Amino acid sequence: MNDPQGCPDPGGDRSRCSGPASSISIDGCDTLPKLFLHRCRTLGERTAHREKRLGIWRSHSWTAYLEDARALGLGLVSLGLQRGMVVGVLSEDNREWLCADLGVQCVGGIVCGIYPTSSAGQLAQLLRHSESRFLIVENDEQLDKFLEIREQLPGLIKCIVMDHDGLDDVSDGQIMFLDELRAVGHSSHQEHPERFECAVVEACPEDVAILIYTSGTTGNSRGAMITHRNILACATAAQPVLSTRERDEQLCFLPLSHVFERLTSVYVPIAAMSVVNFAESPETVFGNLQEVSPNFLIAVPRVWEKIHSRISVLAGEATPFGRWAFRRAVDCGKERVRFQLEGLPIPRWLELRFRLWDWFVLANLRRMIGLDRARLVVSGAAPVSSELIAWYWAIGVAMVEGYGLTETTGILTSNMIGRNRPGSVGRPALGVDIRIGHDGEFLARGDVVFPGYWKEPGESARVLRDGWLHTGDVGRIDDDGFLWITGRIKDIIITAGGKNIAPAALENQLKFSPYISDALVIGDRRKYLTALVMIDQESVETYARDHRIPFSDFASLCRSRPVIDLVRAEVEAANSGFSPVEQVKDFRLIDRLLSPEDEELTPTMKLRRNFVEIAYEEIIDTMYESSVA
Repeated sequence: MNDPQGCPDPGGDRSRCSGPASSISIDGCDTLPKLFLHRCRTLGERTAHREKRLGIWRSHSWTAYLEDARALGLGLVSLGLQRGMVVGVLSEDNREWLCADLGVQCVGGIVCGIYPTSSAGQLAQLLRHSESRFLIVENDEQLDKFLEIREQLPGLIKCIVMDHDGLDDVSDGQIMFLDELRAVGHSSHQEHPERFECAVVEACPEDVAILIYTSGTTGNSRGAMITHRNILACATAAQPVLSTRERDEQLCFLPLSHVFERLTSVYVPIAAMSVVNFAESPETVFGNLQEVSPNFLIAVPRVWEKIHSRISVLAGEATPFGRWAFRRAVDCGKERVRFQLEGLPIPRWLELRFRLWDWFVLANLRRMIGLDRARLVVSGAAPVSSELIAWYWAIGVAMVEGYGLTETTGILTSNMIGRNRPGSVGRPALGVDIRIGHDGEFLARGDVVFPGYWKEPGESARVLRDGWLHTGDVGRIDDDGFLWITGRIKDIIITAGGKNIAPAALENQLKFSPYISDALVIGDRRKYLTALVMIDQESVETYARDHRIPFSDFASLCRSRPVIDLVRAEVEAANSGFSPVEQVKDFRLIDRLLSPEDEELTPTMKLRRNFVEIAYEEIIDTMYESSVA
């Protein structure tokens, strides 16, 4: 039935597959399970993953990847998993997450990733809506969430726990451990050695492979159905952007329940045969980045802003000579960047000067932050300041911005080295068509576009019309085909004077400040614009200590007059690039640390506009009580 050296019957058993054979394939494989099996057979003992245990980085081969995925998949089948059933995964990033993802997909199940910051109530809601029959959780903390709400989930068959720590005394018929599930799967494979590959061959391009629940910046989270065709199309489109090479090293640290990280740390590495390193925890990301020194790095703007803030703080703490050298090096880099981004030849004298500063300052800086081997870094999942992109280029790190949605499997457009226009989100990816609707909305089509939302045909029909996905984003396409996003249609502010303002540009400019981690511009049906500002705790605390500003906790830091004055100066600097009507006239600091567990933030650390405006309504009103404007 199968070629033992290649992809298992690329056509597969198409008796249950509707439509013609897929035109999207990688190495002759038209579904992810077939490509996964092909890669594992071909690459064998080559390293697929690395993870740090007890202070040591340990390698795992493609053969081990297959064995563990197969054991988990067949173990779930033995427990009752059938094709088309949903399996939830609630865990931080780790190798077991990937093995579960591929194991479930290979036997025909659908994987639904759940943010580890989800509350018990959110978990119950998602498991009910997705109709999950199995749940895989990381540890005792996540198991407690399930135990709190399991009475609400009569259809859930088993909860499988990855980590034994603290759970040795558990005796519960609905709970088992991952190593027990592996043992069941190994036994199943011994008894029926053909079962796994038969299931792989049965996969069809139009089968739903995963459910990705949108982060819901407007408060409404929906389950996007992503098919195998979508995944292969997106991996094909992403590879030219990332220029991923065999054996490239990358770092996995963003939530795998988000389409951005799933694409770049699970599916692209299978297509490109690269090596995935797992961060130990969200708290160790920057240390792990230094250790791994990846060939490319994908991150959300908040990560890039955090690195920039840390460097700014360190530069400020340097000796007078060190501060002078850092400023001169970055200024030289920025001068060089202007030529690079305009596609002009760099003057020889400038290139020589940059190389001197690079040898003296910038190369050490890149080594310090773990980007000394990076050919490319990519910012996505949210808008990023063009000034921040230029800063990374100035220190010798090539950064590009891309654009995609959950509904497009993570990619629609991207800049590329040699085809980069900061401020834009690039040109359409391979196989993607983009046009502007009558109201300025971006419309997209292509094999990356999802077939609809899980159990929501009405909402699916609303966003998928006449073969085009209505993205909800507005902007323009320039003469060279680059897309420029103004903002979300739902976020457009119409002031009391009738002026339409997209807040994203000013918000991005505010976030470029090393002292501001996020900002939300307010002003719909108001006389003028105001803002709620989240300060960067590390940078502002360092500033306060350096200037002997007393504070006892985060709230008192936000109430400090010198800190408010510091932020006011940053707001005024951001305002300078905008017309008077587009400028923020007043602001307030959010005086508590928000985390993804809070309703005001999405799991990817984006402010939820609706929730924030409701939670801080009284504070917002105080900015309009006096005639500031």
